[in-house]
Amino acid sequence: MTKQAGQQGLSILFEMLRSFTTLADTLNLSQAVDRLNSTRQTVRRHIALLEESRGEELFVLVNRQYQLTDAGRRALPEAEELLTRGQAWMESRLGHVGQLQQFSVTPSETEQGYFYYLQQQPLTRIWDAEGSLLREGLKLWTACEGNIEDPAFAEFRENAMVFRLNDGVWLCTEVGQQSAFAKWFGWTWAKSTIGRTVEALPGGGRYNVIALQAYQELLSGRGVRLDHVVTQMPYGSDGTFEVIGFERLLMAFRYPDKSFALVSVVNLSRDLDVYGVGDTLKRQIFLDVG
Repeated sequence: MTKQAGQQGLSILFEMLRSFTTLADTLNLSQAVDRLNSTRQTVRRHIALLEESRGEELFVLVNRQYQLTDAGRRALPEAEELLTRGQAWMESRLGHVGQLQQFSVTPSETEQGYFYYLQQQPLTRIWDAEGSLLREGLKLWTACEGNIEDPAFAEFRENAMVFRLNDGVWLCTEVGQQSAFAKWFGWTWAKSTIGRTVEALPGGGRYNVIALQAYQELLSGRGVRLDHVVTQMPYGSDGTFEVIGFERLLMAFRYPDKSFALVSVVNLSRDLDVYGVGDTLKRQIFLDVG
């Protein structure tokens, strides 16, 4: 990569990411140009600059059809995360409170009145959590030394969801029958989420990609993380939207072959500390589930 290419790339990084993620989604230059309201020359230039800067091809043309290379597939999730985080930061939706991550989409910002509030919490807050579910999960994580197949953890897995990274994409691989997710959506429906990507899970819409930062944090540090979330989701089989609030414990586990497993345990609650969420909204949180 030349110094000039690197400087030019940084100056238009946001537009380059838009071109890359849009072309990756459509795999059709004309459709990408229309969606971006751009030109073929501009999109091609953005891709060429990205490839030069990264030192690897992101696309190949096969029978005049764009296809992602292995490098392109590996780069795509992080590019989508950077783009979404950049947009959220510019719109004052993403920041930090007390050095911990905060993210919000307020009802006034969306046509449908959709909202999503997330506030990362200090891990010590878990000792004040309602009920014992999260505390039990954390104690088992320590007792099992992060081994997901440890017999001591077997029964508790009914309360959890499990995710793993596959070819650069986070997939849901397991849904516990007693998990908050299964109770909220119903067990029959919840089973159908197995194999879906994080972005395709209900609740966060395109903002589910924000969750990827927390997952990547766990992947890098092999630790634990506690979040408080208030949003709205379709409840049960009829799909009526209800306000949901929950404490979420993310724990880094490992399979017998030492590959990474991310375990998510959720406790539905109104006892939440989330920036931008007042008592009026907390009282609307629906807890009569399952």
